[in-house]
Amino acid sequence: MDRIDTYPTHIFKEYNLRPGRPYPFGATPVPGGINFSVFSRNADYCVLVLFKQGESKPFAEIPFRGMFTRPMSGEPFWGDFRIGNVFSMVVFNLNYEEIEYGFRMGAPFHKVERGKPGFHRFDANQILLDPYARSIGGRDVWGKTPDWDNIFPHRGRIVFDDFDWESDRPLEIPTENLTIYEMHVRGFTRHPDSETKHRGTFAGLRDKIPYLKQLGVNCIELMPIYEFDEFEGSHKHPETGEMLVNYWGYSTVGFFSPKAGYAATGKTKDGTMVADELRTLVKDLHQNGIEVMLDVVFNHTAEGNEYGPTISFRGIDNITYYMLTPEGYYFNFSGTGNTLNCNNPVVRGMVLDCLRYWASEFHIDGFRFDLAAILGRDESGAPMLNPPLLEALAHDPVLAKCKLIAEAWDAGGLYQVGSFPAFGRWAEWNGKYRDTLRRWIKGDGGLVSDLALRLQGSPDLYITRGPTASINFITCHDGFTLMDMVSYDNKHNEDNGENNNDGANDNNSWNSGWEGRTDDPEINNLRFRQIKNAFALLMVSQGVPMMLMGDEFGQTQNGNNNMYCHDSELSWLDWSLLKKNPDLFRFFKNCIAFRQAHPVFHNRWHLRGQDYVGSGYPDISWHGERAWNADWSESSRLLAFMLDGKHAKGGTAEDNSIYALTNTHWEAHSVELPGLPDGKKWHVFANTGVTSPQDTWEPGSEPVLSDQQNIFVGPRSVVILVSRAV
Repeated sequence: MDRIDTYPTHIFKEYNLRPGRPYPFGATPVPGGINFSVFSRNADYCVLVLFKQGESKPFAEIPFRGMFTRPMSGEPFWGDFRIGNVFSMVVFNLNYEEIEYGFRMGAPFHKVERGKPGFHRFDANQILLDPYARSIGGRDVWGKTPDWDNIFPHRGRIVFDDFDWESDRPLEIPTENLTIYEMHVRGFTRHPDSETKHRGTFAGLRDKIPYLKQLGVNCIELMPIYEFDEFEGSHKHPETGEMLVNYWGYSTVGFFSPKAGYAATGKTKDGTMVADELRTLVKDLHQNGIEVMLDVVFNHTAEGNEYGPTISFRGIDNITYYMLTPEGYYFNFSGTGNTLNCNNPVVRGMVLDCLRYWASEFHIDGFRFDLAAILGRDESGAPMLNPPLLEALAHDPVLAKCKLIAEAWDAGGLYQVGSFPAFGRWAEWNGKYRDTLRRWIKGDGGLVSDLALRLQGSPDLYITRGPTASINFITCHDGFTLMDMVSYDNKHNEDNGENNNDGANDNNSWNSGWEGRTDDPEINNLRFRQIKNAFALLMVSQGVPMMLMGDEFGQTQNGNNNMYCHDSELSWLDWSLLKKNPDLFRFFKNCIAFRQAHPVFHNRWHLRGQDYVGSGYPDISWHGERAWNADWSESSRLLAFMLDGKHAKGGTAEDNSIYALTNTHWEAHSVELPGLPDGKKWHVFANTGVTSPQDTWEPGSEPVLSDQQNIFVGPRSVVILVSRAV
């Protein structure tokens, strides 16, 4: 028996139509046709514009309101495919593999006239991208110069979500067990030495899964992978004339569409193949025990300020999608020209729909929200006590098992590290951890008390939320790499073409005695030791560690701390360094494995400094040159702590005890060790003050320390000991 909804009720020219379903928004295949649905509260009319793929002119324009004819009689009549503020209709007999689509929006004259300088920005001559497009064509190959005269540069395409996931599902690794690896999809494998077939793509990253598994990380955080325009804001290198691009991708064109330029299959112009290439990557990562987080950018879009291009949102319903000043200009809390009006119910619904789509159709395990403090501002820009979007994300049933991580500040000066509205779910990039650890590593004084808080998971910031609220990091995409942190006192961003005015000035870095590259072996040895010191402390801290791709083998950006515009060997991961610096990679790999092997690092609740299991030792204790007697003075540059193994995970697990010592003094010290119960001795896991391969050992193979009472600690070094029965 035929379904009644496969029969047309309206005809426009040769196209069979019927009223559509308002949900879901976007273009959705239905029996016999495609359901198109788009919201606009203020548009008076809407026209669906259809192109054959790649062609410059549309082959059809079908109004959602107008004169139609009846299928049987041919009688003309007025039709209106609109329910509330949603335009929706089904168009039958379209070849979904060949079409691209967009919309024209119009409004009464008084609304258009009010668009000086802002408010409404309707223009019926402009073809607009569907905000819910699951695939976006027009920029299918990364870096290919666009046709600047194209009347519709970003085009919606149809995607079938019929991928065979087999038995795959999100991994749901407990947050306290994660080790996160932040990476840029293109930069990870674009370098000629990456030894991948499809460099700079999802497929290329898939080739490197064995490497990620060898390193030991169990979660990758991908910088923006949905559609953005790499030509947005492009300008020329001040010396070479090379075109500089939007490499990072923090300027969204379409929130639902994987970036075609990141897919080896992108040049096929098949949106389903692009989506399936990403799904295959996720599935294979899951099979290897690695979660996938996406860096999502809901604070602004690529449409910029009053002088930016009209791509989608501003032409569909400007006053709904953006925060506007009373004069009609764009609030700019993002620093990039506009700010999405995320706590408007419609925009909030789009954000939820988007994340649900990625979680359900791509099996994404979690999300990191760029400039997330913006998501807590109301329509006038004021911070809200209980932001509805943040609350909705925290309690959404589809996203219930996804990790939610906030970059808890924005470009408008709102800094919420430790005070971000968490609703029992949100974690934060801990910028205070980064700043304290960087200052400590370079040798600043007066930091011992603050350092102790950061190593414990920042209980001063997250006392009611536990250490898993703290995403600990020392480097990320935004700023120096670890190698540059120990090689430069100042940023060197001249190649960005902004007279070195861009990028942060407060880098808390130290060049180890020489600015930039050097052949001095003493300085280079110190730099590698400082890198090891930083990473070792990151791995023994309570909370969730995150590292930057390439730090494990000494990636450098030549002192540039703002690589947003470079798509070159300056920004690509230089895989030749893995062969050049194998000892550094070995150190990182062993430290990650050591952390994963010991439950004492994976506490969900803050340590108390008390013995509540009767082991004879507190869960954490602090030490200095004398055991049990830490030096908390302003001049102190040495601190040690011991984690009691019987208190692991609040006493619910048993582990070896761990002793970690950090000395940032430029002199060596003899340090008294805390005693162990009978039958146990200290073994050396890591000592950055000695040369490789004695600087670290594979977990389980650590040699016994010859002197169990004292240890001689070299200048600017970290020592990590583990107790074992002998």
